[in-house]
Amino acid sequence: MGCITSKHGGGRPVTDSPVPVVRKNGHGFTLSSSSSKHQPERLEVDKDDEKLGENGKIINPKKSRDLRKSKRDGSGRKSGSFSFKLGFSQRFVEAEQVAAGWPAWLSSAAGEAVHGWVPLQADAFEKLDKIGQGTYSNVFKAREVETGRLVALKKVRFDNFQPESIRFMAREITILRRLNHPNVMKLEGVITSRFSSTIYLVFEYMEHDLAGLSSCPDINFTEAQVKCYMKQLLMGLEHCHLRGVMHRDIKASNILVNNQGILKLGDFGLANILTSKNKNQLTSRVVTLWYRPPELLMGSTSYEVSVDLWSVGCVFAEVLMGKPILKGRTEVNFSLAFVFRTRI
Repeated sequence: MGCITSKHGGGRPVTDSPVPVVRKNGHGFTLSSSSSKHQPERLEVDKDDEKLGENGKIINPKKSRDLRKSKRDGSGRKSGSFSFKLGFSQRFVEAEQVAAGWPAWLSSAAGEAVHGWVPLQADAFEKLDKIGQGTYSNVFKAREVETGRLVALKKVRFDNFQPESIRFMAREITILRRLNHPNVMKLEGVITSRFSSTIYLVFEYMEHDLAGLSSCPDINFTEAQVKCYMKQLLMGLEHCHLRGVMHRDIKASNILVNNQGILKLGDFGLANILTSKNKNQLTSRVVTLWYRPPELLMGSTSYEVSVDLWSVGCVFAEVLMGKPILKGRTEVNFSLAFVFRTRI
């Protein structure tokens, strides 16, 4: 389709990381947002429940409740039985996951993120080079020992003694498992063990990112190449939005390209699933500054997937111009001087 291939990628080294990386050209960091997960209320057994006879009447004649009333007002033993079954089922799932090789701290805090999966073994991969570093992760180029295939390993930073930190980390796993599109990085597996305190996410290895390619002095994208890349980016992003996922950190360094010209959207560390419950409870401290839309610069906590489209527009201009077009050192001078063209 006219996309650039590896022969144009010589010169400046580029990162293959599916995470934000530290760059000498001044790309800023993205600040974190904590994520909280609503816990379902535990069903309590009413202490005043009585035993029932076969005819549905209460055995203790001192109280005048019967089986019909207990069914109507929900005060019967059925709720307690359900609570017991729910707790037993959860403990059974946790024990099953630990037996499969998952660490207990992960299964307890965010077991749903890895439900149905078996962890990959660390000795099945050989680390080659460190290729990226971000606020919450390090990324390594590695080789799968059995097949020789190159992969990218993302080592995620978190505190395994803090359930909220674990759930924040696990949210990326949950979101990636929800997505399945040729223009979105696919999570191939998770490396850990029962007694491990670390997590590695396994991805396909991509040779380039758009930030490195667009800033390389030897590369001048043609109009056909720009169209090719933007079409792939928008197709991948459309899939995310249809699945209810906001990326919230679209920038050139998070858009990966392989030697065949296939583009894939990566790094879902700040992504979130948009629901009616959290629509007005989001953080504005997302999206790297140069790609951040005006509503987030102004501190809005109520926004939708449209914030990603502003970032896509910034990437589009960067690919055309060969450099980021909306630079600013602080949120104030960026938003006023560049977005609204106001002197400060």
